[in-house]
Amino acid sequence: MVSDDGGVAPDPMTRAREKAAASMSVAASAWVDALDDDQLSFAVLPSPLDSTAETERLRWFFTPTDHGGLAVRDQNAHQQSLAMQLVATGLSAEGFAAVATVMGLENILDQVEGWGSHWGRRRGRDPGLYWLRLFGRPGDEVWGWRFGGHHISLNYLIIAGRLVATTPCFIGADPARTEFLGSTLRPLQGAEEAGRELLSTFRAPQLRQALLHTSAMSNIVSGNRPRVRHGDTMMHLQDLWRGRFSDPELDALVNDIDRHAEANSGYTQADHTQVAITIPPKGISAQDLDDEQRHLLRRLLTRYTGRAPQDLAAAHRAHHARDSVLDEVHFGWAGGTDEGEPHYYRVQGPNILIEYNNTQRDGNHAHSVWRDLHSDFGLRELAEHRARILPH
Repeated sequence: MVSDDGGVAPDPMTRAREKAAASMSVAASAWVDALDDDQLSFAVLPSPLDSTAETERLRWFFTPTDHGGLAVRDQNAHQQSLAMQLVATGLSAEGFAAVATVMGLENILDQVEGWGSHWGRRRGRDPGLYWLRLFGRPGDEVWGWRFGGHHISLNYLIIAGRLVATTPCFIGADPARTEFLGSTLRPLQGAEEAGRELLSTFRAPQLRQALLHTSAMSNIVSGNRPRVRHGDTMMHLQDLWRGRFSDPELDALVNDIDRHAEANSGYTQADHTQVAITIPPKGISAQDLDDEQRHLLRRLLTRYTGRAPQDLAAAHRAHHARDSVLDEVHFGWAGGTDEGEPHYYRVQGPNILIEYNNTQRDGNHAHSVWRDLHSDFGLRELAEHRARILPH
C-alpha cells in the first residue's frame, strides 16, 4: 500500500493500533493530571521496563480480590469520569457497554446473596471496587495500563506510540441472566449463543471431533496465568486471588466453593488432563467445517475481538476473514448441548485463545476470556524492544 507522499503506508492493523494508542494517551494524561499525590502513589507505577513494576503488571485477576491500583470508589466524581473515559478508549462501544454493565451487576449480586458477602472488606460486592493503574506514563517509550475488578480484567501495552497488546481481556457476569420487567439482561448472551449456534450445526462426526468432554469443568482452563502454555490444566479457585486470606473462615469458604464446584463437575485429575490446553489445539479444525459453519466461527471470533477499540476490531475481523488464517483455528466444546446445561467452549489458533464457561447448575454465572498465545501483555514485543535498546 502506497501513501500519498509515495512511501509505504501502514497497514490497517498498524493504523488502528496507533490511533488507539493516541486516544489512550490523551485520556490517561487527563486522569493522571487530576489526581493528588496520595492517589498517584496507588495509580502509577514505573514503566514495564522496571522489573518490579513488570512483575505486578503480569498479575491479573477476575475474582473479587484486590486488583491493584486506585479504586473507583477512592476517586471523586470528576476523577471517576476521567477514569471511565480511559477505560472506554480500550474498548469498542459494545465492549464498553458490557464492562459498565458487569460493574453494575455487583449491586444485583449483592442482593441475590442477601447482602451478606464480605470477602474481608466492608462490602464484598462493590461496584466501586474496580481498580485502574498505569505502568509508566503517556509519553514514555513504553507504558501500559490495567483496569479490573470482579469479572473484569483489561490489560494494555503501548510501545513507541503503538498499542501492541489488548489481552488478557476477561469479562464475566454473575448473574449471567437478570430478569427485568418484561425482558432479560444477559451481558454475555452474544458470546454464549454464537458458540451454541455453531455447535448446533455439527453433524455427528463433527460433534465427535469437537467434543472435549461430555461434562464441563468448573472454570476456564487458562485461569489468570500470565502466559498460557501447552499442558495447562484448570486452575482452582484458591489460586485465583492475591494471596491467602488472613481470616480462616474466608479461606475455608474458598475451599468449600472449589470443592462443591469440583463435585458438581465430577472431574478427576484425569478429566482435567483430558481437557488441558494443548499446542496444537484440540477440537474440530475450521478446515473440516462447511462454508456456513466457517461463517458462524468467524462471527464467534468477533464476539471477542470485537471488544477491542472500533478500528482495531475491524482489523481483527479482516484478519480472520482470510481463509488461510481461519484454517488454523479449532473449536472445542465440553458439557451439555441443551440450553441451560453446564457447558464450556474453546476457540484456539496459533495466536488466539478464547474460552467461555457457564457451568453452575442454574446456568447463571458466566466467564469469558480472550488471550494472545504468542504475546499476552505484549511480552513478545516488549522483549524485542528490550533487545533493541540494550547494549549487545
